[in-house]
Amino acid sequence: MTDERAPHFHRVGLLSHPMRQESLYLARQIAQWLAEQSIEATILSQWDQGTVYDHLDDWDLIVSLGGDGTMLRAARASAIQGVPVVGINMGHLGFLTEFSPQSWQDGLAAVLRGEYWLEKRLLLEVTWWCGSRFVCRDEALNDVVISRGATARLVEFETYIDEAWTTTYRADALIIATPTGSTAYALAAGGPILPPELHNLVIVPVAPHLSLARPLVLSGDAGIEVIVHRSHQAVVTVDGQLMGELEDGDRVVVRAARHTSRFIRTGGRTYFYRSILDRMEPKQLSESGRTR
Repeated sequence: MTDERAPHFHRVGLLSHPMRQESLYLARQIAQWLAEQSIEATILSQWDQGTVYDHLDDWDLIVSLGGDGTMLRAARASAIQGVPVVGINMGHLGFLTEFSPQSWQDGLAAVLRGEYWLEKRLLLEVTWWCGSRFVCRDEALNDVVISRGATARLVEFETYIDEAWTTTYRADALIIATPTGSTAYALAAGGPILPPELHNLVIVPVAPHLSLARPLVLSGDAGIEVIVHRSHQAVVTVDGQLMGELEDGDRVVVRAARHTSRFIRTGGRTYFYRSILDRMEPKQLSESGRTR
């Protein structure tokens, strides 16, 4: 892990959740508090990736106010300029966020004093091709999922790693995840848990039938190409957002993006393992009938 630091923060972007009014109220409180520290703050309550792009030259820190979905969107949008993101959890799980609504002032004060470290997380670049025709491109912090649509029928995923045919999965879906995404859908489908700063990719089939069922962990430098064979609907999603509906023979190419997302962390560098256990142990204890 690196101990790289961003410059002192002078201009902060506050990205609130567009559907949670309480996050906008908190953003206004934070903006007022930052102004008292002689720091300029801009609040965006309705925003998308393009809106954030337009402000990146003006910000040296982004504060995300929402849940993990808001953090994903903020981190993807800010990565191209290397602007670090810190999250305040206004959602349910808050696995990616750093502070609670009650602890934000002490937390941000520590950040302004330089008491933090930067956690770099791999992003995926995904391109969609119809034959030799380029369709579109996007980036993912969690995962790229190629799956069947509403019809409960298998899809064939002809899979190549570094241009060499590897296997053809017959499954409901194929997940290609980052270490960040290894604790999301990939974990629910039986994939491994990877620490967030690893430079690796994970391939996890969902409900495979008479094909390779084990997850694959690949080098972060690997290139993955999936050719979809289907007689009914198949779709590709990027961090849970629909990218489009695939035609038979379409190709989805996934590799590590050139830039990484940067999260500000104020806790210890082993926080990830404790965070995982805190979320899994209550369920395990409940299932076993034990209490703490």
